[in-house]
Amino acid sequence: MALKRMAMQLGMGTDIMGGDYTKAAKRAVSSAIRQNVLSVARAFDLPREDMHVEVILGAANPDKVDKQAVAATLPYGTTTVKVEEGGMDTPMDDGRGTTVMVNAAVIVYLDLPDNKTWGVSA
Repeated sequence: MALKRMAMQLGMGTDIMGGDYTKAAKRAVSSAIRQNVLSVARAFDLPREDMHVEVILGAANPDKVDKQAVAATLPYGTTTVKVEEGGMDTPMDDGRGTTVMVNAAVIVYLDLPDNKTWGVSA
């Protein structure tokens, strides 16, 4: 059996005035997973809990993202979170805050047999 990439969903999240990277990251993940219904596990007759979910975030200050809090927002599956430098910070005009933008890629893998064709004839 091997993990096979089944889907990738993209999202963007912001914290307009608070400069909270974790809040923006959670919103980015929510944006990614709420845009469609992912039924790939069901198509292979597997429980959703068997999904392996990789979250890759882009944030201007990666160390300010609480990866465990972001992982906890996903409803099922085994989750890993990686944060890279990216996203965007925009200072407020009055200098009393920063708008934070975080980008997210949520990638879903299933553990499937290597030699199974899944209905594709050879």
